[in-house]
Amino acid sequence: MKLSNELYQHLQQGTVIPAHPLALTSERKIDEQMQRQLTRYYIESGAGGMAVAVHSTQFEIRDPEVNLFETVLQWAAEEVSKANLQRPFLKVAGICGPTEQALKEAKIASGLGYDMGLLSMGGLQGWSEAQILDRVREVAQVIPVFGFYLQPSVGGRIFSYDFWLQFAEIENVLAIKCASFNRYQTLDVVRAVCNSSRRDEIALYTGNDDNIVADLLTPYRFTVNGKQVEKGFVGGLLGHWAVWTQKAVTLMEEIKAYRNKPTATQFNDLMSRGVEITDVNAALFDPANHFHGCIPGIHEMLRKQGLLKGIWCLNPNEQLSVGQLEEIERVHQDYPHLNDDEFVGIF
Repeated sequence: MKLSNELYQHLQQGTVIPAHPLALTSERKIDEQMQRQLTRYYIESGAGGMAVAVHSTQFEIRDPEVNLFETVLQWAAEEVSKANLQRPFLKVAGICGPTEQALKEAKIASGLGYDMGLLSMGGLQGWSEAQILDRVREVAQVIPVFGFYLQPSVGGRIFSYDFWLQFAEIENVLAIKCASFNRYQTLDVVRAVCNSSRRDEIALYTGNDDNIVADLLTPYRFTVNGKQVEKGFVGGLLGHWAVWTQKAVTLMEEIKAYRNKPTATQFNDLMSRGVEITDVNAALFDPANHFHGCIPGIHEMLRKQGLLKGIWCLNPNEQLSVGQLEEIERVHQDYPHLNDDEFVGIF
């Protein structure tokens, strides 16, 4: 399966791709009305795509007793179809697990009309880098691959520079989401892509929710075979962008305008806003408690806006940490210019 030229250009130009949460009832059953409403919210917000069945959608949807993987993908795809969009919109499906499971999920996603697979390398701690690369090659034969560098604190692992250099050479790998939450590991990915023969074919997307604006503003430059090569993050695929999405779209437009015609004043404004966004992210993602309250934090902000009925997760142990609710209230009050409450009110 190949990506259409229109969607490929859309991916390369950079866009806002929120990671889609899971709407549940108090009985921890899926709430179809709210799940579909969330999808419509992302579409109406102007997002350029969405990622479904990813970490924010909760990995437990794959458990046999839950069995929601195909359901959430199907409902989201149906809402995109109903919207009859006259603009490009990327449907990205989360794919994880050993090769057999990953291939099965890739085939389901492709069958439901998904454009790309966000391929997680989490949960494969005993695998060699060579084995993981073989897995990527197999999945890439089924669906275009959106690579994913996941931070170790939430189930990822650290990969070598050579791993990413080989990763970038795999045909049908069209993008990489870097969510290492680490400058050194982020640098490994960008440098590897710049040194690969496919550097112009791969779009880099930030998944570093703690550094969103700086990632999107930073040009990375390396000397490759005696010539300077420059590359940067063109867009974001972010759990953070699951909330206040309409303002994330506005931010992305401002960043693109700055790239076309940079000014010192605009740079300073964007960087200052970036610090505010990181502060918001700290409240949502709960790094003070090793990200334990990450998903409930996203849910709470959506609940405040009426986009979810509660913060329930499939795992009853996933709850807000002590003091996290107060932090969410603080950032909501301190940064009114960052939220899209007004938009949601008329949505």
